[in-house]
Amino acid sequence: MTEKYFADTNILIYSIDNHYPKKKNISRELIAKLFEDNSGIISTQVLQEFYYAAVNKLRSDPKIVKELLKSFEDLEIVQINTTIIHNAIDCSITNKISFWDALIISAAESANCNKLFSEDLNNGQIINGVEIVNPFI
Repeated sequence: MTEKYFADTNILIYSIDNHYPKKKNISRELIAKLFEDNSGIISTQVLQEFYYAAVNKLRSDPKIVKELLKSFEDLEIVQINTTIIHNAIDCSITNKISFWDALIISAAESANCNKLFSEDLNNGQIINGVEIVNPFI
């Protein structure tokens, strides 16, 4: 069985953020590998957060960001549904993490991901069977 990897929003954001050139390079290499291996997964939450952060925080052109979003649609995309939301609530309560982080984990879990690439949680931590990997360490 092929391993599946979930990319958190911050991985996508760093791929276009000129303020952190090292993280930008790492993110771009990671994203390219996820496309190449057809092993990358994101969720509708990640797409929404990416658009918002790119336009409002990085001040990127909304039309360019929309085109980037279209390219990310070649990855497997988890549609957030009520089951994932309910699982995220339980995950948030059990693990004492934010609902939004729990929603990412629950989406990754629903897609049978082995690893979640993110800098928002503890590297090496396993939550609901998903290992957190911070690629910037």
